[in-house]
Amino acid sequence: MELYTRWIDRWERDLATRDTNRVVRPFEWGLEWLDGAGFPSCPAEAEAGGDAAASVSRFVTEALNNSDRFYSYAPVRDYRLNQGRLTFTSPVRSRYPENDTVNALWFPTPKDQGRALVVLPQWNSDANGHVGLARLLNRFGISALRMTMAYHAERMPAELERAEYHVSSNIGRTIHASRQSVIDTRACLDWLGQQGYSRVGVLGTSLGSCIAFIAAAHDPRVRVGIFNHVSMYFSDVVWTGISTQHVRQGFADAVTQDELRRYWSVISPASYLKRFQGRAMESLLIWAGHDTSFLPVYSQQVLRNFRELKLPHQVFRLPCGHYTTGQFPFKLMDGLAMCRFAARHL
Repeated sequence: MELYTRWIDRWERDLATRDTNRVVRPFEWGLEWLDGAGFPSCPAEAEAGGDAAASVSRFVTEALNNSDRFYSYAPVRDYRLNQGRLTFTSPVRSRYPENDTVNALWFPTPKDQGRALVVLPQWNSDANGHVGLARLLNRFGISALRMTMAYHAERMPAELERAEYHVSSNIGRTIHASRQSVIDTRACLDWLGQQGYSRVGVLGTSLGSCIAFIAAAHDPRVRVGIFNHVSMYFSDVVWTGISTQHVRQGFADAVTQDELRRYWSVISPASYLKRFQGRAMESLLIWAGHDTSFLPVYSQQVLRNFRELKLPHQVFRLPCGHYTTGQFPFKLMDGLAMCRFAARHL
């Protein structure tokens, strides 16, 4: 077992360090990104010498206390489906027009019995991310709408090479991007409802898992949640994961891990677990025993909380790491586990 662990760890680290375009960006509070959500961020006060940390903390408290409002949105009026690609204007605006047009690939299958999943790939996924999984879902009799999250692929501003604006050392912008992706996911559920789908769910991987979790927590239409790699807190993954060490470096000594956990609690699954109580929703929690991005200790916190709250769920443990999940044979094990669960419970 020790030999296997060392082998997986070497493979994992080799895959995780192949990208050479990671950028360490300077720490920013990003208070300006918190305007427009209907809560007091007080950026003018901070700019005039006020306490930026207190401003963010007030914003987070208000948003957590009124999360239904925080994740609310005006209905989309401009859905367009053309040759299998659904596009619409995001209900949340950013500073980048390309990011504010949502793209989703539609994979319908005959005789789906009104069953469909919104599929959210991992952080920095390209335009083809999870297309194979969507097609595999089709073989299990489930239609799939694979959505591109904020700042990814077609939504990426020209100045970027990676989807760094979704997860960065800018606290406010990261909150804004996650909120936008959650609301865009809910807008995709709206579209599925308009097409007559009554049995809908969400499936997300890594960052997509976090976004899917929060969308499911705020949308009672979701009957199945498949969360591929799980952690209680958004910040713990960023702070300790091998794939986000450049983001961690950007924070330097400006905040502690505990402080960041507080600031990003509004975009963390931990804050919304109890919203699943009393819901007729089935969850699949997938974690990897050798994960260097979503450390097992954080995944196990999720499993323990689901058990303690007696939430309906099943657990699937992958015998690999985070990056190696995308390699054969683990990607096949992962995909089949998700598809079988969806076919049984959706």
